[in-house]
Amino acid sequence: MFVLDDGWFGKRDADNSSLGDWFEYEGKLTNGLREIADYAHSKGVKFGLWFEPEMISVDSELYRTHSDFLMQEPGRMPSASRSQHVLDFTRLDVRQTIEKQMRKILDTIPLDYIKWDMNRSLSDVYSITLDPQRQGEVAHRYMLGLYELLEHLTTDYPEILWEGCSGGGGRFDAGFIYYMPQSWTSDNTDAVERMKIQYGTSLAYPISSITAHVSAVPNHQTDRSTSLKTRGETAMSAVFGYELDLTKLSPEEKKQVKDQIISYQTIRPVIQYGHYYRLASPFEENIAAWMFVSPKQDEAIVFLGRILASAQPAFHEVYLMGLDDEALYQEQTSKRIFSGAELMTVGLYFPDFQGDFQTELLHFKKL
Repeated sequence: MFVLDDGWFGKRDADNSSLGDWFEYEGKLTNGLREIADYAHSKGVKFGLWFEPEMISVDSELYRTHSDFLMQEPGRMPSASRSQHVLDFTRLDVRQTIEKQMRKILDTIPLDYIKWDMNRSLSDVYSITLDPQRQGEVAHRYMLGLYELLEHLTTDYPEILWEGCSGGGGRFDAGFIYYMPQSWTSDNTDAVERMKIQYGTSLAYPISSITAHVSAVPNHQTDRSTSLKTRGETAMSAVFGYELDLTKLSPEEKKQVKDQIISYQTIRPVIQYGHYYRLASPFEENIAAWMFVSPKQDEAIVFLGRILASAQPAFHEVYLMGLDDEALYQEQTSKRIFSGAELMTVGLYFPDFQGDFQTELLHFKKL
C-alpha cells in the first residue's frame, strides 16, 4: 500500500495553513489524486490518504467563512498548537461540514486506507452552543460527536481500512478501536524504544491494533542507528510497514526489504490471530522477548532482542509458552527439533549476539 501523507489538500504548502479545507490542491497535484490512485492500483498497490479532520488552520477557507467553528472561550484568544486549533465537534453543523468535504473525496477517489490524525491536544474546551453551566460537558460531548462522525463514515465506506493516529499515540483509546481496527502507536520508530512501546501497549491492546513501521536511520528522534534486520524484526511483531525513502536504499537493502515483506506475509496470520505471550520485559532487563502461538498450537513465532552488548554478557534463557507439550516443533531456519515440553520447561538460550541492538526472529512449526 502507498499512502499519500500531509500536503495534498487546500493550499497546504506549510503546516500553518489549510486544515479544514479537505479538497484537492490542484496547484500541487496537476492531474489530481485520481491519477495517483489509478496508477497505484495499476501496479497492484493499494492507495491511501492522510486526514486531520478535527483541526482547523487560521489560514484556511473554512476559518475565513466560519471562524466560530473552533473551540474558544468568549473574549479570549484561543491558544494555538502546531499552528492549528481544534474544531468544536460538539456541534452538528461543524461535523456535517467536515463530513461533506470528506465524502466528496471518498466518493471520487478509490481509497483503500485512511489515516485519521490529531496532532494536538484539546485546549480552550468551550462550546458557544452550551450555557456556561454546562461547559463541563464539552470534552465528553466532543468525543460523542467524533464517534458519531466515525460511525457514519466507517459504516458507509466499509471497504476502507481506517487507522487512528494522534500525535504519535496521543489518543490510543478503546473507543477508537471500535471504528478503526488499528492505531499508529508512536512517532518514535527507533527499534530499541519500540521494544518498550510495543511491549507496554500490548498490556492493554491487541497486537492486531498496534501499527509498527521500519523507518530510516539515524532515527529522527533518538539519532540512533540500528540494522535493517533489527528494525524489521521488531516491527514484524505488530502491524508491519515501512516509512522511509526507498530511493535512498542500496540494492542490498531493497532486497532485504523485499525478503522481510515476504517473510511477514508468511507469519502474519500467527501475529494477527495467534495468542501473544510476554517472555522477558525490556523495562526490567537488557533483553526483550515475546512470542505468538497459532490457535491450533501448530506454529509459533518467537522474538528475541538484546539491547546493549557487554564484555561478559549474562546468559539469558526464556521459557516458551502456549505450545503443545506432547508435540515436536522444528525451528525453520536452523532446522533444530524440540519438544513442546522442552521449549516450555527447559527453555531456549538467547543467541550469541555480537554488538548492540541485536534481534532474532524464530519460527517454529509442529511436525
